[in-house]
Amino acid sequence: MASTAETNPAQPPRSQEVPAAASTQQDIPTGAIPAGKEPINKRGVAAVVITVVLWASAFVGIRAIGPSFSPGPLTLGRLAVAAVVLGLFVLPTLRRLPRGREWWPILAYGVMWFGGYNVALNAAEHLLDAGTSAMLINVSPIIVAVLAGFILKEGFPRWLIIGSTLAFGGVAMIAIGSGQRSTADVVGVLLCLLAAVLAAVSVIIQKPVLRKFPAAQATWFGIMVGTVCCLPFTGQLITEVQQAPIPATLGLLYLGIFPTAIAFTTWAYALSLIDAGKMAATTYLVPGTTILISWLILSEVPTIWGLIGGIICLVGVGLTRRRSR
Repeated sequence: MASTAETNPAQPPRSQEVPAAASTQQDIPTGAIPAGKEPINKRGVAAVVITVVLWASAFVGIRAIGPSFSPGPLTLGRLAVAAVVLGLFVLPTLRRLPRGREWWPILAYGVMWFGGYNVALNAAEHLLDAGTSAMLINVSPIIVAVLAGFILKEGFPRWLIIGSTLAFGGVAMIAIGSGQRSTADVVGVLLCLLAAVLAAVSVIIQKPVLRKFPAAQATWFGIMVGTVCCLPFTGQLITEVQQAPIPATLGLLYLGIFPTAIAFTTWAYALSLIDAGKMAATTYLVPGTTILISWLILSEVPTIWGLIGGIICLVGVGLTRRRSR
């Protein structure tokens, strides 16, 4: 987080966060920053904006090429493309690989986030529209905030409890509305919630890794782990690529390069500068962006239940950012 640059100058830097944070605070007199009013890290904000837009486009992209690619092969193709593209930038600067216990958190978020999350989300979008999927995944920031409060000691304010309860009510409304249409929609909702949990836990696990490795490297390690986990889908992927129309194949390449290689790296970079709970709050912008892109490209509009539930979710997560006095 940016405020780490204001710790005791006699203490040595504890992570890569310090130089980046310090650069945003130059020329600010000591004691001139009121409590709770940390300066904005412009690089972190830029990384967040890129992440939000590209992740929002991913929901639409997955929905668009879903008819041509099954959940598992789609995940493998997306990760394989990302591994190659990001590897071109990481390998020339890679000085060392993780050693011993350093691999455990990387293996964990590689399997859960890059592997499990993507398969669950891809399967969900075979059943739900892009906007509804994005709103359901939006429960992930609440879980991140709760876990960050307990595990990363980022605090557990009263408003977090109130806002989380309200947001979960919004998710329940989306689920009820979906359930009135078909059983398949309920399965889609459950798959989205599973993906949200996997993503939230992965964020908490990834945060300490970013103190030892640059964002691009930490991301590439996770992508490689996820790719290995999805190798059993290789044969099916080859078959589906051969049968897929060219636009679908181009869509797969887009998902691998932009929402995966680039967006996951910008996310990791911003996460290295900002508290996990606060960083996760920025993804509240993803559902609205997804709905807009989905409406423009796919002509998809969520049901009224989805819209109302999504608004309740956003209000709830907004309350989680209030400070207790």
